[in-house]
Amino acid sequence: MKFSKIILVAALLLVQFGFAQEKADVVLNKALTQAKAENKNVLLVFHASWCGWCKLMEKNMELPTTKLLFDKNYVTAYLDVQERGEKKSLENPGGQELMNKYKGETAGLPFWLMLSPKGEVLADSFDAKGENIGSPASPEEVASFLVKLEKTSKLNKAEIQTIQKVFVKKN
Repeated sequence: MKFSKIILVAALLLVQFGFAQEKADVVLNKALTQAKAENKNVLLVFHASWCGWCKLMEKNMELPTTKLLFDKNYVTAYLDVQERGEKKSLENPGGQELMNKYKGETAGLPFWLMLSPKGEVLADSFDAKGENIGSPASPEEVASFLVKLEKTSKLNKAEIQTIQKVFVKKN
C-alpha cells in the first residue's frame, strides 16, 4: 500500500512537470537555433490567454493565406506573460523579464520582436512615435508592420499586399 502511494505521488509530480511551461530563454534559444539552421529570422511574440488583440494577431498569422508567408520567412515563437489568477501557470518563466529587457514592460500586449538568428533586434512592435502597434489593425499600424516585415524578410510586394489585406481591420 505504501509503495502504491509513492508511485501515485511520483506520477502526479511527473504530470504536473509535464504541463509546466518552458522557460522563456529555452523557447527563445530553440527558435534562434532553428532560425540559424533554416536561414530565417525569429518573430518572437509576447502574448496572454486573456488578450483579444493577441488572439487576433495569431488568427491573422495562422490563416491559410498568411501562415505560409510567415513560416517561409520567420521562425515564430510565443511567450506567455501577464497571465492572471489560475492562468498564471500558463506563463513561461522568465518571459516577463525578457519582455522588459526589450523595453516592453509598459508596451501592452501583444508585444513582438523580429530577431536575427544571432538574437539581434532587427525590429520591434513600436511605431515611429514609440507606441506599441501590437496587433496591427488600422491602415497606419499595418503600414508600420509591413515596413518591418519588408526590412526583416524576403517577402515580395504581392506577399506584403496579401498580409496587408488580412491585417487591415474592416469597419
